[in-house]
Amino acid sequence: MPQYDTFEHDVLIVGAGGAGLRAAIGAVEKGCSVCVVTKSLLGKAHTVMAEGGAAAALGNFDNQDGWKVHFRDTMRGGKFLNNWRTVQIFAMEAPERILELERYGAVFDRTPEGLISQRAFGGHRYRRLAHVGDRTGLELIRTLQDKAVSVGIDVQMEVTLTRLLTDGGRVTGAVGYRREDGSIVVFRAKAVVLCSGGWGRMFRFTSNSWESTGDGAVMAYEAGAELQDMEMVQFHPTGMIWPPGVRGVLVTEGVRGDGGVLKNGAGERFMFNHVPEFYRAETAETPEEALRWVNDKVNNRRPPELLPRDVVARAIYKEVEAGRGSEHGGAYLDVSHMGAEYIKRKLPSMYDQFLHLGDVDITKQPMEVYPTVHYTMGGVPAEPESCATSLPGLYAAGECACGLHGANRLGGNSLTDLLVFGKRAGEAAGDFAIAEGPGSISEAEIQEEVETLMKPLGGSGGENPYQIHAELQEQMQSGAMIARTEEGLRQTLDKIHELQRRAEDIRVPGDTKFNPGWHAARDVKNMLVSSEIIVLSALERKESRGAQWRLDYPNEDAYWARNNVIAKKIDGKVSISHREVPEPPSELKELLQD
Repeated sequence: MPQYDTFEHDVLIVGAGGAGLRAAIGAVEKGCSVCVVTKSLLGKAHTVMAEGGAAAALGNFDNQDGWKVHFRDTMRGGKFLNNWRTVQIFAMEAPERILELERYGAVFDRTPEGLISQRAFGGHRYRRLAHVGDRTGLELIRTLQDKAVSVGIDVQMEVTLTRLLTDGGRVTGAVGYRREDGSIVVFRAKAVVLCSGGWGRMFRFTSNSWESTGDGAVMAYEAGAELQDMEMVQFHPTGMIWPPGVRGVLVTEGVRGDGGVLKNGAGERFMFNHVPEFYRAETAETPEEALRWVNDKVNNRRPPELLPRDVVARAIYKEVEAGRGSEHGGAYLDVSHMGAEYIKRKLPSMYDQFLHLGDVDITKQPMEVYPTVHYTMGGVPAEPESCATSLPGLYAAGECACGLHGANRLGGNSLTDLLVFGKRAGEAAGDFAIAEGPGSISEAEIQEEVETLMKPLGGSGGENPYQIHAELQEQMQSGAMIARTEEGLRQTLDKIHELQRRAEDIRVPGDTKFNPGWHAARDVKNMLVSSEIIVLSALERKESRGAQWRLDYPNEDAYWARNNVIAKKIDGKVSISHREVPEPPSELKELLQD
């Protein structure tokens, strides 16, 4: 086994996005030494893709808003698969976390009175998203990064962690490698916080960047943790569809929140024809009524473009399948009626993105959009109060954790999720580290992982990791995308099993230094594991709910309204079971029935 470097800290944070940085701040404030390990560079987290805003019931536009309304909206958006206590904590603490971020130095857009400005988003009853133009995630990362560095953290950049280390079931650290030269690194820690983000790179069209291969969730699963509701993969309704080279790049929901409208190939605002009965009483029935809501800032019924993401994504899919799509097979998203000055001020990133990537001037022309894989609601179940997982010493926050969003995340809830539960996870991990002290790490586990990492370098021939990845993307795109069937999912599962067998024979030329093929070999194995669990979970849930849309089971089912899908590794295989969704207390039930 090659020599390796060992680092020891009280708390190890896996991931340097919003959740990881807020967790680091929380652990340091508990008096712990903290190391943040990131697969990429500090400041280049997927958090920056959350452009539209951070949801919190500040009530700066609508004084009727409050945590109870935010709680109700989030539970309804998640089709009641959410953990009610997680949602309650989130809704109650969100305003303070936004104000805290402002105290850290975040510069939000302001109202004429000087308050934090808030915009409308899908599924939110009131204007609730604190924002910085359409670059809110970037501002959040900038602010938390400055704060985390100021309180004193160690940072290891361009390091890929591949395995959690355990001591009698307790997580005591992690092993991985430096991406630059492949040298092995071991981190020994009293507590570990997973803030590794989501997984979307197994789909062909996704807003996720190269890092999003599910490393954290797979490491937790391999170490014995449960994964929950992995079938719930969110298809953001508006990704770029043209030109082909940028298909899937995100078009923020802030475009619709600020008054953008969706039209089909015939120029019709088709969302009026796709309002579920569940939302009909809250949604405008005519373009004139929707325009009054946008222009007059009054709390009557919202435009149907601001329905939750699962509803809008399905509507676009149906229009295209019915032959009413745009020129390149999507829908038109039009903001030209808002005026060039307003667009450039409120949506500067979108203006630049379409102008430079697609040669489209959105002040004059509509955008062409189509659903793209964007977010995962499933992941590692995290206890609401502390974000503890089923493994002692392991905590989870952010997109890799499960509990807050249920079957469908409301836009804007992700950034505040990072702040609320990043703080809680970091503080709880700090308390655990102080109380429990260090555990041991296993040389046998380290050696086993190093052998796995080095295996693709063992000779010529064999399988190409890029070819396996491409075939996985094509199959997941066709069989496990927005509309699913038993037949399509079974075909996808068979293909995944074939690719898993082939992946055992992956070989790449060269050594560990500056070798992207070697990195891809490990990433592909993680994506194959998470893809298998996604498909098995989608097969198990025989209903349509939120992000899970089964054409062969088109309705919601009473049993599945009360049960989460649980995946766990038993005897080397994925074992699927069910767990009853926690039932909220009577006073919160009344809010949901209102």
